[in-house]
Amino acid sequence: MADLAAGCSTLRSLHVRGEPLLLPNAWDVASARAVEAAGFPVVATTSAGVAAALGHGDHEEAPGEEMLAAAARIAAGVAVPVTVDAEAGYGMDPEDLVAALREAGAAGCNLEDTDHGTGELRDAATHAEWLAAVREAAERQEYGLVINARIDVLVRAASTGREGSQAELVDEALGRARAYVDAADCVYPILLWEEDALARFVSEHPGPVNALRIPPSPSVPRLGELGVARVSWGGQLAHGSIEWLSRELDSLADG
Repeated sequence: MADLAAGCSTLRSLHVRGEPLLLPNAWDVASARAVEAAGFPVVATTSAGVAAALGHGDHEEAPGEEMLAAAARIAAGVAVPVTVDAEAGYGMDPEDLVAALREAGAAGCNLEDTDHGTGELRDAATHAEWLAAVREAAERQEYGLVINARIDVLVRAASTGREGSQAELVDEALGRARAYVDAADCVYPILLWEEDALARFVSEHPGPVNALRIPPSPSVPRLGELGVARVSWGGQLAHGSIEWLSRELDSLADG
């Protein structure tokens, strides 16, 4: 537990505006060890990649106990802190979720505000109360869990085919971020990549912000200039590895 406490402290300290913590997301022990060997100070998991490795789809299609068991294997397999993509919490109450993350050895976690049962965004005030309950449960357990609150406004807009610029969604995303700020160490407006919209979000949110590094987004150095504190790759490396394997297998099959 002393090592876990140190890992939580290290992870929290690496959230610095303008000096982003880079998190190329891993999906199993082998990929996590590759991230560690490359010199990254933290390993982050990707729910999409972990679920795929377990034979399931993303968005809580995999049983929570399997996802958390995979997270525990990853945390045990590396010496650096691990932050776990815990999706929307697998329907667990805050006390049980925190206990499971602590048992898994997670220094931090992502928690998103989508209700995967309905496909809708959770009510922001209700979700803020739930995040606060997670924080309080961690404090009761004397566990310095680093909470990254994912904001799915852009995900929901993309899934429903909502048209318009991302700038039009910043107010809604900021409203959620402000509701979550007391419970979360960092907020993650995933898929917010348009530079002006992202710059406004970062400048107006009082705490650290996580950005997803997808091809249309600004470069990592530019994200740092905008004040981003954390950069994730999500499931892209996991998907890319399978695409590479498929190409190799096709070439072998073709002789």
